Amino acid sequence: MMKHIARLALIGACLAAALPAQAMDKVRAGKAIGSLWAFLPLDIGVAQGLFAKYGIEVEISDLGSGPKLQQALASDSIDVGLSAGSDMAFSVKGSPVLTVAAFAEEPRSVVIMVGANSPIEKPGDFKGKLVAMPGVGSVAEWLLWRMAIAEGLGKDGIRSVAQGSVAANLAALRSGQVDGMIGPLEVGFMLEDRHEGRIVVHLAQYAPHFHAHIIFARTAFIADHADVLKRFLQGFFAAVRLMKDDQALDTETAVRVLHQSPSIADRSYDAEAGMLIDDGRFDPKAIAVIKKSWVELGILDREPSDDQILTTRFVPVKP
Repeated sequence: MMKHIARLALIGACLAAALPAQAMDKVRAGKAIGSLWAFLPLDIGVAQGLFAKYGIEVEISDLGSGPKLQQALASDSIDVGLSAGSDMAFSVKGSPVLTVAAFAEEPRSVVIMVGANSPIEKPGDFKGKLVAMPGVGSVAEWLLWRMAIAEGLGKDGIRSVAQGSVAANLAALRSGQVDGMIGPLEVGFMLEDRHEGRIVVHLAQYAPHFHAHIIFARTAFIADHADVLKRFLQGFFAAVRLMKDDQALDTETAVRVLHQSPSIADRSYDAEAGMLIDDGRFDPKAIAVIKKSWVELGILDREPSDDQILTTRFVPVKP
């Protein structure tokens, strides 16, 4: 009898070994700008097995800009995308996406930087100057307008030029083609670290109610794979919580993924960790400000309804 039981146990073990492991659901996630510190929850979630905990395998792509992220979503090249809250206007303009969660409040990651030898010291010094930014109609342009108006320079008191990528803007700043550049806080830290430039303005002060970063999902993905999306968000916000609680892990990830020095990674954490939202909920005041900004920028003729740009179906997220 004991030999028979042992033989059955052996057969069972062999059969179990022969069966394939249960496949995880794959989610293709894109970053609008791969160099942003705030987008590290994707990398932390993958490295720490937080997505795997919910049966999700994540493929990460760097698209280079908000418009390119929308192109990738529209062409079904990615399922979800991390971008700026101001990009929610794409939903109204026909992009087949909805915002499913927010993960950052005021735009602490957006600053104006100048060259090391620039005479510009304060916001008012930008009167009549030329500032490079990612794109026309971007959150960068809107923040620049808000600063100009708040500082008494008038909406058109500061000239701007859309250079596209961070690399292009940085090249223009270094060559003296522009007087300043709007870009990620981390880039400003890098310039200061190399004594090539310095940060003059932190633009978050001009938008205390905002959603700097949000998560898009294709409408078809929401309709056909709601459970997969729910589990992806659980993994993502578990990573946000870990990111906020473990600075050492965050610094290690920033050094590995963003190729930052440990000192810049630590400075980024100190400056930005406080803006992160760990359950995906939307701030009604922030949504109202964002919608108003589209009319101010001339992106839309009138403010859209909430259901045209977002869904609250998946929030708050409970990892």
